Amino acid sequence: RVGCYVPGGRFPLPSSLLMTAVPARVVGVREIIAVCPRPEPAVMAAAVEAGVTRLFRVGGAHAVAALAYGTKTIPRVDKIVGPGNRYVATAKAIVAGDCAIDFYAGPTEIVIVAGAGRAAWIAADLVAQAEHDPDARAVLITWSEPLAARVSAAVDRAAAGRAVVEQSLAANGAIIVARTEHEAMDLANRFAPEHLVVDRESLARRPLVAGAVFVGDFSAQAAGDYATGSNHVLPTGGAARFRGGLNAADFVRVMAVQRVTRPGLARLADTILPLARAEGLQAHAESVELRLK
Repeated sequence: RVGCYVPGGRFPLPSSLLMTAVPARVVGVREIIAVCPRPEPAVMAAAVEAGVTRLFRVGGAHAVAALAYGTKTIPRVDKIVGPGNRYVATAKAIVAGDCAIDFYAGPTEIVIVAGAGRAAWIAADLVAQAEHDPDARAVLITWSEPLAARVSAAVDRAAAGRAVVEQSLAANGAIIVARTEHEAMDLANRFAPEHLVVDRESLARRPLVAGAVFVGDFSAQAAGDYATGSNHVLPTGGAARFRGGLNAADFVRVMAVQRVTRPGLARLADTILPLARAEGLQAHAESVELRLK
């Protein structure tokens, strides 16, 4: 049984329901429980199409707790997946000892590394990410001071009158001018962002640390949110250093099954017995020797 957290406090996000429930359904998860603070008709339609078993109108940290521990109406699940704000991410971290989680997915992040390009397009990607949440992080790293100035002006124009965007950029937005292209990429990898946008193919060939990478002028990050085929539930807060985005493998339990015959155990004994004794585990060695007498 899997629990899918679907954000919806600010905007209805049927895409997030699809991104969490569809991989679970593909691998045969029998019961999919979804929670959403404001399930608009589009979200409910997505739930039907994705094969969600039950959808509950509840959100925030308390929805995560309900999935992890169960209530009179919401069943306890084995794993919780899905993005959310800082409260949802913190709640997932708290319950992780009692219920499996995917990873920390939120607040959202974008880092753009560019030495050239259309300032308006770069600004549009920064603003698009910032509109998610006041805690969203939107950063440009460049080694071109003229580009930094043009993008800064374009961001000011694009963000004007958008309260959440302005709040997000004021608190967490940045334009960083690096000394070199190499330094810019090093900074981006140290950030290990959820979304990394690079302006040329040569940068994409370098070792990269990110949840998802977007290469070239036309690889708008929003395309990855909806239609490129990758999952938009991605690691944040530096978690891209050790894993990628949500995928079907996150819903598969792997275990080893071993069947050993007497001749087989006899062949393995020369490996087992010296190792067991080297580790001081005499009973381990004896459990094998008894079978071979």
